[in-house]
Amino acid sequence: MTAYLAKTLRRAGLVLAFAVSCSALSSTAGFAFSAEAQQMCTGDAFRLCSSEIPNIPKITACMYKHRADLSTGCRTVMDRDLAAKQSSKVAAQ
Repeated sequence: MTAYLAKTLRRAGLVLAFAVSCSALSSTAGFAFSAEAQQMCTGDAFRLCSSEIPNIPKITACMYKHRADLSTGCRTVMDRDLAAKQSSKVAAQ
């Protein structure tokens, strides 16, 4: 039972770290994950990039590195968010 509790607490800590990372990322000048991307990609981030949590730039780089391995929903939302960010950057120039 103690091992189960430790595993549950570790997972909860990772979820919290990822949520904080995404929240901090959305307020930086770098790539901002939308709330939808956070929802769609949390499982992928844990599956593919858990070793990078809570390092925001490394999580982002890892997600792009593993783009082919992302779930369809996560990939779609990330592509859409990136396109919106790029178009807003072009419009600001």
